[in-house]
Amino acid sequence: MGKALEQLKVTEKKTVAVGQKMDLVFYTLQMGLFDLDFDLISKCIDKAKKLFEKGGDWERKNRLKVYEGLFCMSTRNFKKAADLFLDSISTFTTYELFPYDTFIFYTVLTSIITLDRVSLKQKVVDAPEILTVIGKIPYLSEFMNSLYECQYKSFFSAFAGLMEHIKLDRYLQPHFRYYMREVRTVVYSQFLESYKSVTIEAMAKAFGVSEDFIDLELSRFIAAGKLHCKIDKVAGVLETNRPDAKNALYQATIKQGDFLLNRIQKLSRVIDL
Repeated sequence: MGKALEQLKVTEKKTVAVGQKMDLVFYTLQMGLFDLDFDLISKCIDKAKKLFEKGGDWERKNRLKVYEGLFCMSTRNFKKAADLFLDSISTFTTYELFPYDTFIFYTVLTSIITLDRVSLKQKVVDAPEILTVIGKIPYLSEFMNSLYECQYKSFFSAFAGLMEHIKLDRYLQPHFRYYMREVRTVVYSQFLESYKSVTIEAMAKAFGVSEDFIDLELSRFIAAGKLHCKIDKVAGVLETNRPDAKNALYQATIKQGDFLLNRIQKLSRVIDL
């Protein structure tokens, strides 16, 4: 790989056209993704963006979105990865990385843990490009639709089927446990959003698991600050305590105001000196 990179650099020095320079960057990106050399990938993406400032066609710009999306997904920036993948659904041509089915697989997985319910419906659940392909990927359609339709037993069943697929993926496998936690956070939050209080028994039945399992699961997520609820073990009830959005905004404004005042005071001292 080292010799190949050296030859690409030599070729780049002799190349004038922006489009051809971009192709050399794409070749380097492919080698970086093969070795999962994230430092090399990051530098190449920055280099490609600078080249596009000098010119470049839309086809190559759209290809770069997929490369950057794959880099973001591989470095656990699922939000940006989902945005880039969704922007590329109708213009996907990056078959040198993976087939379109795999691209849709990545798009759905990253979108489910990053998009709100309304955006998920508009951009993913109803997207014609996704609907034409999703049935070819085992468990993916059930995974997406059961979450949106609040069919939690079906969701967990489909999720169990997808787990092996995720484990075998070279880009997702390092984030397997993290992704599992994020998905469960999304689905538990969606369920609890509908209730001010609900019994542990009712939630366990909805998910098709035991009460002990739900109790252990939720206690971990609550302790980690992932879920806004508390468990009344004596009464066997879950009570939601979702934070008030206005109060959270008020607290954030106060913190930002304090930070700004401190900066102004420090600046005034420097000016006085």
